Amino acid sequence: MNSEALSVTDVNTYLKTIMDNDPFLNYVYIKGEISNLKFHTRGHLYFSLKDENSKINAVMFNYKNMNIDFVPEDGMNVLVKGKISVFVNGGSYQITVTNMKQDGIGNLYILFEELKKKLKNEGLFDEEHKKKLPRIPKKIGVITASTGAAVRDIISTINRRFPLAEIILFPSLVQGSGAKENLVKMIETADKSDVDVIILGRGGGSIEDLWAFNEEIVARAVYNAKKPIVSAVGHEIDFTICDFVADLRAPTPTGAAELVVPSKLEIQKYLSDYNSRLLSVITSKISTYKTTLKKLESSYILNNPKSMYEVEEQKLDSILEKLGSLMGHTLEKSKLKLENITKNITPNILYKLEKNKSHLETLEQKLELLNPENILKKGYSLTIKDGKIITNVSELKDGDTITTKLSIGTINSKVIGGK
Repeated sequence: MNSEALSVTDVNTYLKTIMDNDPFLNYVYIKGEISNLKFHTRGHLYFSLKDENSKINAVMFNYKNMNIDFVPEDGMNVLVKGKISVFVNGGSYQITVTNMKQDGIGNLYILFEELKKKLKNEGLFDEEHKKKLPRIPKKIGVITASTGAAVRDIISTINRRFPLAEIILFPSLVQGSGAKENLVKMIETADKSDVDVIILGRGGGSIEDLWAFNEEIVARAVYNAKKPIVSAVGHEIDFTICDFVADLRAPTPTGAAELVVPSKLEIQKYLSDYNSRLLSVITSKISTYKTTLKKLESSYILNNPKSMYEVEEQKLDSILEKLGSLMGHTLEKSKLKLENITKNITPNILYKLEKNKSHLETLEQKLELLNPENILKKGYSLTIKDGKIITNVSELKDGDTITTKLSIGTINSKVIGGK
């Protein structure tokens, strides 16, 4: 039986012979959308052509792609001519492209550009909304598939660079049905946790594989997160909507891990530099204080404190002497001023007193003349009724009792026949 068995190479070679001799397959004209495009260092192009239901691998060697008048990109619709053959080593069939022309832009690329423009106009890409990453995070959230190269690269890089950081995995679907909803859920869960920063990523793939990270609901979840998010989707040449919305884009998952944590060497260098600067400052301060202390030690006053006291005593004596002299001078001056004022005031007061005395004597004489007692002495009398001086006979009537006041004594009488 073993002698009849074919090797894998035999089978692939047989299939290649059949396909190479098929005239239909030797010259085909295919249209499709470029996907998973790779530029080889030798100039060859490796990519896939796909439509809604299927895809085929393709290669275009450098001596052929030199003649195309555009730069191929993922998402482009193209028309290609070529030959269908089997790649024996890989055991897969492919089209070897000899000519390529543009046939419009692929549907996914159109959707990508439309959403990109919409979110940009809303301001979701603006730098003012970008949050700064913590310098030294204690906890790092990682949103990616629970298995695969991406999560391994992130964990190994963080553990190597900064093993003190705690890594919390929020496993999620990253492609296929339900991926976008699962990503949104994990973003919201991680944002509510106590992590300091979040890495959102996955490994490389075609535009279809990465499409969950181009969904609007995922982009808005990234934008609405309170914690800073680093987007690390695919390879360096891959760009998704999440890359533009995130606070920082990393070219790869490994690059994201390097961005969120410092390396041990960086921390050691920082601490060493800080220690050197601190030591330099302390040394400089000590040197300054030593110089100041030496100056104080050699100062005359510090070595002869009594001399400073004696100098101040002399200053005090001088001040007291000046103060006493000034007070004596001031008192003498005030005394002279008071004497001058007294000399000027006394004659005026005496004159006014004499004048007032004369005026009082004149008034006294006038009052004496008007005194009723003096009038009575001249033989006049006063007639009084009920304490009131009578000046008119009509004020009296028969029977009234009156009092007549003389210079010496009084007479009481009764009115008889008064007019």
